[in-house]
Amino acid sequence: MATEALATMSGEEMIALSKKHTLFEWTAQSKVDPIPVARAKGIYFWTPDGKRFIDFNSQLMCVNIGHGDERVVRAVQRQVETLAYANPFMATEPRARLGAKLAEIAPGDIEVFFFTNGGAEANENAIKLARLATGRHKILARYRSYHGATAGSMMLTGDPRRWAAEPGMPGVVHVLDPYHGIERGWDTTEQSLALIEETIQLEGAHTIAAFILESVTGTNGVLIPPDGYMQGVRKICDKYGILMICDEVMAGFGRTGEWFAINHWGVVPDLITMAKGLTSAYVQLGAVGMRRTIADHFQDKVFYGGLTYNSHPVACAAALASIQVYEDDRLLENTRRMGAVMTELLADVAKRHPSVGAARSLGLFGLVELVRDRAKKTPMAPFNGASDEMQAFAKFLRQEGLYTFVRWHTFFTNPPLCITEPELREAFGIIDRALEITDRAVR
Repeated sequence: MATEALATMSGEEMIALSKKHTLFEWTAQSKVDPIPVARAKGIYFWTPDGKRFIDFNSQLMCVNIGHGDERVVRAVQRQVETLAYANPFMATEPRARLGAKLAEIAPGDIEVFFFTNGGAEANENAIKLARLATGRHKILARYRSYHGATAGSMMLTGDPRRWAAEPGMPGVVHVLDPYHGIERGWDTTEQSLALIEETIQLEGAHTIAAFILESVTGTNGVLIPPDGYMQGVRKICDKYGILMICDEVMAGFGRTGEWFAINHWGVVPDLITMAKGLTSAYVQLGAVGMRRTIADHFQDKVFYGGLTYNSHPVACAAALASIQVYEDDRLLENTRRMGAVMTELLADVAKRHPSVGAARSLGLFGLVELVRDRAKKTPMAPFNGASDEMQAFAKFLRQEGLYTFVRWHTFFTNPPLCITEPELREAFGIIDRALEITDRAVR
């Protein structure tokens, strides 16, 4: 009966009960205005009253294969019927097969994995592994970063979401990114690497266990590192015995046209974290991958970490099925093809709309920065703030049936990797009309 009631619930009822009995994240509850969602398929989702949305953000940059893929649904159903749960001290076929499959597709000699419930826990355990393996305490992280909302991962995070949680886990040292915002722009690779190395010298290299960084920064701007930067970070880490941790929670699993974004630069990190696209969010799962040398440290030493749902068989089955979809449907290749189209479309809106101050993408991982003064590159909304124009822009997208993240002075272009060219152009048609709103604010 409960299932039937949920299936026939109106959007108004969904919203009212959700607001009454649940907390929504990252917002004052009085400001919440959620979209009620009844079903989803491919790149679309629908409200209970039938309004269709283009999911141009893959929800939270995670439904990479698209919604409602029956191959993953059936894999989950079969696993629930066979073995819904086994505790993490046991071995199961999905756990065994997923570990072996990830070893095939992970960069370099990363071949051992610890499974978690999501990306934040993956980052938590990555820093735990680094500290235990090196005997050092400090962790370097970047300011324009987001690594999760658990206690430790929140301290790694460099953006304003960290502020309310301070003081938190000690030992985190933040360094500046190559990018300093649209008004100041980019440092050269050499300048940025020099700042990192200076920080290491001032902090004491012998105290630093690891440097964690998103291979391509996600919610803080889809920041694609300049040529040589990742290779330079790898060399610096090797020079000082610091482990390199690449956070691929958002950028991994085809989002940039490679299994992992770090592959674009031919760099092998010591640890790599993943979630989101690992199962395309059909079931919760994250993982930390590590090189054999790190895993071997724990052959005779205890790894002090554990989770009730570590290696959950249903989640592992969902991941295996999702990875099979990537391969069978050649989604990495489609991402590269559609990514080239999206690059052209982004360049086109940048050329025609004076409120577009910058647009960048890698594969189907894209972002646009809006400005009210193109010469001065004045953002359309302040850092960590909003503006009437950005709110009107977001409202128009919602009215026209396009869902994506609008944050500060930016908006994202992160569709499911199964998107077609006509669907991509349909989405940009809505964006094109929405930009007329912000164009009117340009001086």
